[in-house]
Amino acid sequence: MTLTQQIITIAIASIATMATRFTPFLIFPENRETPAFIKYLGDYLPPAILGILVVYCYKDQILTINHNTLISVIAGIITLGLHFWRKNMMLSILAGTASYVLMVIYM
Repeated sequence: MTLTQQIITIAIASIATMATRFTPFLIFPENRETPAFIKYLGDYLPPAILGILVVYCYKDQILTINHNTLISVIAGIITLGLHFWRKNMMLSILAGTASYVLMVIYM
């Protein structure tokens, strides 16, 4: 890529990023009530997306039982148990990831 093409690419990426950051504030100003549908999406979309990610992560391991499957299931149980206990999504994800990485390294 030439220097001009690189500058144009960076400018387009910057504009696209700024547009996605500022658009919600333009559509839903602070002085207006947020629509019920948007509140509904805010309540139910994050758990649905995480559920889809869990299915995606385990999809290849359902039919094969091996060392990596066992590690993944144990890390998933740790994540699930910690989330039900502490109700903190960030803590659950970090602990599950850390337990998976540590088990892969040391087992």
